[in-house]
Amino acid sequence: MKVNRIVANVATDDVAAAKHFYGDVLDLDVLMDLGWIATYGNAETMSVQVSIMSEGGSGTPVPDMSVEVDDLDEALRRVHKAGIAVEYGPAEEPWGVRRFFVRDPFGRLVNILAHR
Repeated sequence: MKVNRIVANVATDDVAAAKHFYGDVLDLDVLMDLGWIATYGNAETMSVQVSIMSEGGSGTPVPDMSVEVDDLDEALRRVHKAGIAVEYGPAEEPWGVRRFFVRDPFGRLVNILAHR
């Protein structure tokens, strides 16, 4: 299993308010906007991103971090082997990802995902 990307997630009740700071001031591109989540980054490379979220999608809480992997089944196997509780999923989401949530050792909610 290889990690493809790690994304910072910012919880807010006003996702649209991020446009001025992240879009206008920092000149980041809108990579995705589903209303409840807007992801900003560099459209030429996926190395810089920040997501502004009012929810985690599908009624879940906003995760503190998202980790994209190339093999979700292997990631899930490793989580189970380590005795880490899965708090959500695995789930096939309508926006094209398969994912599950776990807590890291510091209590942070981590969204582990793979694009379909």
